[in-house]
Amino acid sequence: MKHKGSYMQFARERIADLMRAYRECIARSDRICMPEIYECIVNMPTTRFWVSEIRAALVVAAAMRGEPCLDGMWPLKREMYQEIMARCHRLRLQHPELSIAQSCALVVQQPAPKFYLTPGSAKMMICKARRTWKVERLKR
Repeated sequence: MKHKGSYMQFARERIADLMRAYRECIARSDRICMPEIYECIVNMPTTRFWVSEIRAALVVAAAMRGEPCLDGMWPLKREMYQEIMARCHRLRLQHPELSIAQSCALVVQQPAPKFYLTPGSAKMMICKARRTWKVERLKR
């Protein structure tokens, strides 16, 4: 049950970060063109890499062993893991005592250059969050 709770917290934090980016993109825009807003959102810096420490460590370890684990991934996901691997490599050069899991745990908590989502995925997540927020507001 703890695992589910941590996943739910992770999902809430990610949507909060997406909504922050949404508000910032809307505030910056002279005119509201939603496809442009969603494009802006996904390319904004984010508070962290939105992948679990465990998943990042599994992918980075497999890639370091030479497994073709990145080959079948969507381009944005592959780009995210490549950035995580590059940061892990730099971190482990500075701190060779760190394991892959430890370095991944530190790296995924760092700010990321973007969300690594498609505009369509961001739209779906934001629309769902806004619907949920409206329903909750009506209950009160």
